[in-house]
Amino acid sequence: MAHEFVYSQPVKIFFGAGKFAKLGEVLEELGVQRCVIACGKHFAPTAREMQEKDPRITAVFGAVEQNPQLSGVAETARLARETGADAVIGVGGGSSIDTAKFAAAIARGDGSAEDYYYGRKPFPADRLTIVAVPTTAGTGSEVTQVSVVSNGTEKKTINNPVFMPRAAIVDPVLSSTVPPRTTMNTGLDAMAHALEGYWSKNHQPISDLMAIEAVRMILENLETAYKDGSNMEARANMAYASLLGGLSFALPKTAGSHACSYPLSEDYHLPHGEACAFTLDSFVRINADERLELLCRRVGLSGTEELAQRIAALKELAGLRRRLSDLGEVDLDKLAHDCAVHGLMQNNPVPMDEAKLKAMFENLK
Repeated sequence: MAHEFVYSQPVKIFFGAGKFAKLGEVLEELGVQRCVIACGKHFAPTAREMQEKDPRITAVFGAVEQNPQLSGVAETARLARETGADAVIGVGGGSSIDTAKFAAAIARGDGSAEDYYYGRKPFPADRLTIVAVPTTAGTGSEVTQVSVVSNGTEKKTINNPVFMPRAAIVDPVLSSTVPPRTTMNTGLDAMAHALEGYWSKNHQPISDLMAIEAVRMILENLETAYKDGSNMEARANMAYASLLGGLSFALPKTAGSHACSYPLSEDYHLPHGEACAFTLDSFVRINADERLELLCRRVGLSGTEELAQRIAALKELAGLRRRLSDLGEVDLDKLAHDCAVHGLMQNNPVPMDEAKLKAMFENLK
């Protein structure tokens, strides 16, 4: 019998090849009159072409960075205010979606972006509609109330219901041109979402089911998507797995691997997915228990050791950084400390202090 739990997922999800072409219908259904698009430089030309064809798109912020900056959030919010937008559409990876979320949450407020970033002011009750359109299979941001934004070198994860999108359009076709290395980075990020949601102290039955299916589909499709990006079956399966991964951690939240990813990104400049993957196989071994063994059996593996080996093999296939020596000169004491004090480490089922984390990293030499 399941333990008591509360499950909520307010995002309306439009999934399928070609769904992005029906963006206008989604905006009409949501009652959106005017909107701003936030995206990276690669999608910006397409976004401006869309703006020329659809008068509801009033502006485009096309300079979202890999680690999205608060300055980009402020500029997107300014464009939304000045054009009278009632929605912000984030098109891209987690960076673009997180920028859109934050901008939509503050556009109608009277404070600066910094006021909300540092908690000097509460987020306004009145926010713009958020529509999330992922172009990578990994972020899960389209179905969570989390926004990860940097202010210079400072990186903050803010969890607030104001960031929850009203709609997500998940179109696998949009991921067909994603480069192989990014495909692997984002795919392993989705794997981390699913596994950490599953072993998080806050896990629950419905999320567990989605986590198991996400892991199974990633194991069966990520290598194919990496080797042949034109394989639309693999791309569609990875898009679905990423969506399930996002749903599986949205309520339980992530744990050890994500806690370690922040100093690895900030101090050693690993992209988010690669930073999560850096310790993921280590945490599979650390968190191995009966529940994780059950997951492994359900996805067709012999056990947790095989799961750890499969993750390591995927990292090796893509040439991702896997050893401490790959990071250059490392201040191991600082790295272990920064990982230990990150709030997400509290969700890990096995308590991890600085000494244990230092030993984990030393084993990666």
